Amino acid sequence: MNGLVSDSWMRRALLGLLVLVVLAPAFGWASGAVGYAEPLENAAEATGAADAAAPIAPGLLPDYAVPGLDAPLGTLVSAAVGTGLTLAAALGAGRLLER
Repeated sequence: MNGLVSDSWMRRALLGLLVLVVLAPAFGWASGAVGYAEPLENAAEATGAADAAAPIAPGLLPDYAVPGLDAPLGTLVSAAVGTGLTLAAALGAGRLLER
């Protein structure tokens, strides 16, 4: 891991990701406070497609929540898990491309 964060720009990037993960619950609260809804969900509601929708496979963390945790903590955990998985996949792909 030490080799991973040896570059100054990489440390700043990881710090930026950490800040965004920590702020994720605030973003979730703010979206609820202003009544934000996903545009695709709005379109599905407007066309009646939402009533006929049936998920093929449930998501790993549906609606950015973790069952059994309150909303802010669940959002924080799902942000950390999602960021970690994405970072791991990107680093793995990068290492394969280096070869």
